[in-house]
Amino acid sequence: MHLKRYTDYSLRVLVYLGLHPERLVTISEVASAFDISKNHLMKVVQNLVAEGFVQSVKGKSGGLRLNEAPERISIGSVVRRMESDFELVECLGDNQSCCILPACKLKPILQDAAERFLQTLDPYTLADVLTNHQVLNRLVLRGKEIPILPAGMA
Repeated sequence: MHLKRYTDYSLRVLVYLGLHPERLVTISEVASAFDISKNHLMKVVQNLVAEGFVQSVKGKSGGLRLNEAPERISIGSVVRRMESDFELVECLGDNQSCCILPACKLKPILQDAAERFLQTLDPYTLADVLTNHQVLNRLVLRGKEIPILPAGMA
């Protein structure tokens, strides 16, 4: 299994927001923390907002925050909604051109593997990922001073 970078970045955004529930966070801040292109991250955040994982507050004092408590955000749900497909092989996608497809026993096996992968992620939540909050925060900040402002003042 291989998750796309887009899904990886989505999970990183959620982790960062989960580390800072007391305030709004900017895309620039997340981009800096993970050394990710701000432009690429804007697309990721837009999708996270559209899928209901993140709330975006507009305006000069705006920013981002989780739309739900971390214990209500399933990792499996995030991966399902951020991954456009799980094509382990071409026949699991739209391309049905393989000549052995009518007799192939591999397709259902790989479909089952992909589903089991996601089912393994389902019971885990963002809260599970954040249990080592202090260590994660230290690693993300890497000596950077990011002001902690109340929500609405980011």
